[in-house]
Amino acid sequence: MSEKQELMTIGTLAASAGVGVETVRYYQRRKLMAEPERPYGGIRYYGNHALQRLHFIRTSQWLGFSLDEIAELLKLQDGVHCDEARELGEQKLDSVRQKISHLQHIERALSGLVQQCSAQQGAVYCPLMASLSDGLQDVANVNLNNK
Repeated sequence: MSEKQELMTIGTLAASAGVGVETVRYYQRRKLMAEPERPYGGIRYYGNHALQRLHFIRTSQWLGFSLDEIAELLKLQDGVHCDEARELGEQKLDSVRQKISHLQHIERALSGLVQQCSAQQGAVYCPLMASLSDGLQDVANVNLNNK
């Protein structure tokens, strides 16, 4: 049983995927999406495959993959390259975990500075502003050592 192919203009395709027309064109320039043939004097039409491709790209972006990484994933999309896809996923997971760790360090540094500001009384001196002026390296080192 074959599924009926719904043909869409670029505007309908973009709206269906929740992106702008220029985003679709950008993906086409980046070779992430094919640009269908335009009949002489006619309008290009996109099928369901193009919509699925857009969803794949957008979901991959949401997961933090760059467009270059998505291009690599798209090459593996046939389903027989699971090991390579898993390896790319593991690399992205490691990167995300490193970013989370870095953000936790930033959170601790800012939390300490905000607490110092809250404890400060009467003086014009502001620990947060002083630390920003003096450089966060000292603050980051202090907070890393006070884990």
